[in-house]
Amino acid sequence: VRAAQNVLEACAQTVTMERVVFTSSVTAVVWKDDHKLVDAFDERNWSDLNLCRKRKLWHALAKTLSEKTAWALAMDRGVDMVAINAGLLTGPGLSSAHPCLKGVPEMYEHGVLVTVDADFLADAHVAAYECPTAFGRYLCFNNVVCRPEDALQFAQMLTPSAPCYPPRYTRVNEQHLSSKILRKSSDDGVFL
Repeated sequence: VRAAQNVLEACAQTVTMERVVFTSSVTAVVWKDDHKLVDAFDERNWSDLNLCRKRKLWHALAKTLSEKTAWALAMDRGVDMVAINAGLLTGPGLSSAHPCLKGVPEMYEHGVLVTVDADFLADAHVAAYECPTAFGRYLCFNNVVCRPEDALQFAQMLTPSAPCYPPRYTRVNEQHLSSKILRKSSDDGVFL
């Protein structure tokens, strides 16, 4: 939280600063006490801080507090800010021991487990910076983990040396995360 505060304060004092693109997380959006009350999560939702504390979801708590702090300072100091709420960044460095994975089974169960690859996320940041009409928060993901096969593939990525078992479940979890603002064009990359 302190880092977000320091960065926004520095940006507010720099006259050449055009825009801040703040990297946050989907975990700052999806943690609610009762998912049944929310039909679909989007950029307007915020994770419940008390629930994050109660369930020891420290990554989600830190991301939510940092982003809220950044927004408060940006509004107070007149800084043009856009937030990218990224899905779980997948890649070679991610392992099952990573702290941001706490709560992943529940995210899968509730249809809000999403991932993003580094290239897509980088394109989203560039688009958010370059597009003069960009504003607010943008959920950024290019893969939804909602089928048993998706979950198995995700688990194998986290623990490649583990044995491969066929999915026990056939139920597909309905997707409950929607990025209505950020879209991907097959030819043009990310656009806002």
